[in-house]
Amino acid sequence: MSMRNDHIRAIIGKNIKGLRTEKRISQEDLAGYANADRSYISLIERGKNEPSVSKLFAICKGLGIKPSMFINLIETEYNKLNTNKDEDGETN
Repeated sequence: MSMRNDHIRAIIGKNIKGLRTEKRISQEDLAGYANADRSYISLIERGKNEPSVSKLFAICKGLGIKPSMFINLIETEYNKLNTNKDEDGETN
């Protein structure tokens, strides 16, 4: 898996966990919305697994956020990461 994919997985997980804790939703409850195990949600939040599009839509529904809004969050954070790397003189 490329470094770029690792960053994307980490960003997805960080944002899911942030939204979930902000809304005071347990991993167990979010897993119920996504028809998944709590351990699956944990793996996603830790950047160890990447949800399918259908699971991501279900997770977004459980978080009360539109999938397009979630993707925008991911894209913004990913672009910031790449901008910071460019400013440091590193390659993407």
